[in-house]
Amino acid sequence: MTDFLTPILERKARENVRRARHTRASAAAPDTTGRAELAYRALQRRAGEKPRIIAEIKRASPSAGPIRPYVRGDIAWLAEEYVRGGAAAVSVLCDRKGFGGSVLDLRRAAHAISAPLLFKEFVLDDQQVQLARRAGAHMVLLIVRALPQQRLYAMCEAVHAAGLAPVVEAANAAEVELALRTNARIVGVNARDLSTFKVDPRVAHEALRMIPEDRIAVHMSGVRTRDDFREIANGRADALLVGESLMRAEQPSAKLRDLLA
Repeated sequence: MTDFLTPILERKARENVRRARHTRASAAAPDTTGRAELAYRALQRRAGEKPRIIAEIKRASPSAGPIRPYVRGDIAWLAEEYVRGGAAAVSVLCDRKGFGGSVLDLRRAAHAISAPLLFKEFVLDDQQVQLARRAGAHMVLLIVRALPQQRLYAMCEAVHAAGLAPVVEAANAAEVELALRTNARIVGVNARDLSTFKVDPRVAHEALRMIPEDRIAVHMSGVRTRDDFREIANGRADALLVGESLMRAEQPSAKLRDLLA
């Protein structure tokens, strides 16, 4: 069986070693006051309301290949389109080799919009958290399957210490149990298994039901149509992360409004 995640994590560890050799500490850190609280307020679903949308900027993936070709200035345009379409937050996939992104994409989105931004990466090290903070992120993704349990706890603390909100991602019930042992207020369930990249909405639906009401529950991946949105909206999710279907749309704001209709 193909394992997509292990080689990505091995590559990311090598990248972090190189980054540590060449990165100097920033003399003037940006103000992070209130970034985490802004993210929590944006994603919390209230009674009678629809789930929030986290719209994702993702140029490619190892399973789908190229999704949207590069166009100069398109990061700012995409971020603005997402907000116009009703997105509560924007996720920026910053891994280059597998997904065609970069931290610069996050920085460009931060200059374009005031909505909360998720630094979506394979985060293994505190220096990546600091990188996210300097680039303008409000949230940092931490993947249960990518981090040993004690390291996951430590990385949640590092994200909190940076003034940001950790988003802990699980892919099944066992991983949700681990995620709930952390102090992260945002817990996501990825319908796509990161080892195989296969999507199973049923597994995600059952795992989401385990997340208590005092946490923000996020359904990740597999949302393409209004019917997908409606089915998930009838469940536990406070928010849905939607990426590929929006990136393939000629006008993402129109696609978003259609999902939310």
